[in-house]
Amino acid sequence: MRVRGVIIIITKLNPVIYAVSDSIGETAESVVKATTSQFVEEKFDVIRVPYVKDKEQIDKIVEEAATNHAVICYTIVSPELREHMADKAMSSDVEVVDVLGPMLKSIEKSTGLLPKNQAGLIHSLDHEYFKRVEAVEFAVKYDDGKNPLGLLKADVVIIGVSRTSKTPLSMYLAHKQIKVANVPLVPELAPPEELFKVPPYKIIGLLIDPFKLNEIRSERLKTMGLSDTATYADMKRIDDELAYAKGIMRRLHCQIINVSNRAIEETAGIIMEYVRKNKERHHEN
Repeated sequence: MRVRGVIIIITKLNPVIYAVSDSIGETAESVVKATTSQFVEEKFDVIRVPYVKDKEQIDKIVEEAATNHAVICYTIVSPELREHMADKAMSSDVEVVDVLGPMLKSIEKSTGLLPKNQAGLIHSLDHEYFKRVEAVEFAVKYDDGKNPLGLLKADVVIIGVSRTSKTPLSMYLAHKQIKVANVPLVPELAPPEELFKVPPYKIIGLLIDPFKLNEIRSERLKTMGLSDTATYADMKRIDDELAYAKGIMRRLHCQIINVSNRAIEETAGIIMEYVRKNKERHHEN
């Protein structure tokens, strides 16, 4: 038999199971392997047949399965092809297992929702997952100015003084598949030269009310078992830091967000919309 240009010849006497799919067939094959693992004293020939798109292919698969006294396990989203597989298998006296069909029908019946009936959607979801993982790894690698080389690779660079939620924002945005680097602004430390090479529209400056920052830093000191009278929470120090940060942001001509009374989710929403518009404006992916 020839399936997708491959001739399948069964030379062994082991039981044969076909894992058939209109996508790459991983799900069907996984179900087959999980099932056959229960038959510990028997070996099976599992044949994956991916990208089945028409009735002619199904006819050939069923005919071959009948010849080999095989079982067919299939994950096909097209209702027409699922029905054809069931009808052809019944007329050929071939055992078949429809993995997706019953589940799709049950969800449709209980929710009233209609399935997309589009093959391969789970793999597009996998792609989204890996993009998110990549963004999270990026945020960790380029957090807190660790490596300035990442600034030019980032979708967005967040700058601000300590305790303006740069790191939590970076991680939140990373889970939205946005690659974020962040840089702390400290008067005693000059910003990395790479920061001034980043396009201004990719930089977000975070500012905060000095009294709010004093409150946040004081609480932070207490949780660390330190006195809230330390320089870190001193109002004069805070004013100096914020003045320095504003000066850097003016030099960069970047977008500024005041985070004083905003939840991280709200600030992230503003940044995501800003990133989306800039990507459209500058024709970036």
